[in-house]
Amino acid sequence: MELKITPLHNWISARIGTPRAAFDRQALERWQFSSLLRMVAYTRQKSPFYREHFAGLGPINSFPDFFRLPFTTAENLMENPHSFVCVSQEQVHRIVSLPTSGTTAKSKRVFFSQEDQALTIDFFRTGMSTLAGAGDRVLILLPGERPGSVGDLLFTALRELGCLPTKYGPVDDERSVLQVIRQEKVNILVGAPVHLYRVACFDHVTNFLSQGQIKAVLTSTDVLPVVVAERLKALWGCEIFDHYGMTETGLGGGVECSAHCGYHMREADLYIEVIDPLTGEVLPDGEEGEVVITTLTRNAMPLIRYRTGDLSHVIPGDCACGSFIKRIAPIKRRWRAGIQIGECTLFQNDLDEVMFQLNGVGDFEASVFVDEQGRDMMRLSLRIMGEKRERVQEEAREVVSRIPGMEELSCNGRLLIEVVDALNPVFAKRRIIDLRPNVQHPTQASR
Repeated sequence: MELKITPLHNWISARIGTPRAAFDRQALERWQFSSLLRMVAYTRQKSPFYREHFAGLGPINSFPDFFRLPFTTAENLMENPHSFVCVSQEQVHRIVSLPTSGTTAKSKRVFFSQEDQALTIDFFRTGMSTLAGAGDRVLILLPGERPGSVGDLLFTALRELGCLPTKYGPVDDERSVLQVIRQEKVNILVGAPVHLYRVACFDHVTNFLSQGQIKAVLTSTDVLPVVVAERLKALWGCEIFDHYGMTETGLGGGVECSAHCGYHMREADLYIEVIDPLTGEVLPDGEEGEVVITTLTRNAMPLIRYRTGDLSHVIPGDCACGSFIKRIAPIKRRWRAGIQIGECTLFQNDLDEVMFQLNGVGDFEASVFVDEQGRDMMRLSLRIMGEKRERVQEEAREVVSRIPGMEELSCNGRLLIEVVDALNPVFAKRRIIDLRPNVQHPTQASR
C-alpha cells in the first residue's frame, strides 16, 4: 500500500510561500537561513539576554557562521527568563512555569504571545490530520483547563479540523476515562504513553470497550517505550503515532507519519541541529548527539541554539512517505540523565522496556535511596492489574536483574519490589527518583 505523504510537507511549503513545484530541500534551507538571520537581528534588538549573549560577534554569512553562535541553556532560562522576552507585557498571552530537577529555588518560565500560540494551533491541526479527520471523536488526556494550555490549544486545532474533541485532562482514574470513551463514542486518544497504557490494561481486564473502537492513538509529553507501543497496538488493534515536543519548542515539535520512521519536524517554525554534547560540534545526519533548536517565528520569547538535552539523530535521506522534511529518531534518553548505582548507569527507559513486558504491570515508579548501612538501594513500586501480585513481583526481580550492572543489586538484597494499590499519576516526563543526599541532578528541558 502506498504511504500518504506527511501533511507537514505541503503545510511547510505553504508556510514559507514556496509553490509545491519549486519546493525542495534547498528552497527550504534558503528560507530557514534568511529566517535565522532575521531572528538573530530581532533578538539582538529586543532581548537583553541575546544583546549581551551575542555581543562582539561578527556577521553571519553562512550556516557555519551561525554554528559559531553560543548556545542557550536551561540554566540561562532559569537565571533571568524576563531578559529573553522581546514584547511588552501586554502582548504576553501565556506564561508557563517549568519546575526542574536541577534546583528547588528556581524554575524556567516560557512566555508566549497570542501569535505564538496561533502558530502552535496551526501545527497541531496539521499534525493531527495525519491520524484524524472530520467527524472523528478525539479524547484529549492532557492538561486543558487553562486557556492556552496544551490541551486547550489541541482542542481548538481539532475543532478546526472538523473533529469532535473532548477535554478530560491527565488520566486520574482508568474506569472514568473508559466511561467517557464509551459515552462519547471516542475513536482517537491523545495522551502520555503510560497513561494511555494504563487505560488499555484496565480495558483488557474489564472488557469495557467494544473491539476495534479505538482506531488511532497519539502519544505525547514523554518517551514512548517500544514495548508500550507494541502492547497498545496489540490490546486495541490501533495505529500508534508519536509526537515530540516541549514547552520550549512551542509545545509542538515533530510528529510521525504513517511510515512510523521518526518525527517529521516543524521546520517552518524550528531549525534543528544535532551536536556533540561534549564539544558542541554540529554532527552530520545519522550521528547521535544532543538536539538543539532555534525558533524561527516566535515573537514573545525566541530561543537561539537552545540545548534540549534530548539525545537523537537526524535520519538521513527522504522518508518512505515521500517527504524530505527533516526527521529525527525517537528520543529514548537525555544527556547525563542516568542514575548512577555502583558501576551501573541506569535510565528510566531501561526499566520501561523490561517492566512493561510483564503482564499485569500497568505502571511503576522507581526510586533510589541510601539505607542505614550507607548502601544504595532501589525501590520499585508496581501498579498491577489483573495478575497475581507474587508472580509479577518475582518476574520483575528477574527482568531487572538482567539489565547490565543490576544483577549485583538484586542478588545482594538491595532491590526492593513492592505492590501498591495506586500510584500518583505522573504527567509529562517520568524519571527515576533519586532520594540520595548530596546528589546533583542535571537541569532538564521540559517535554
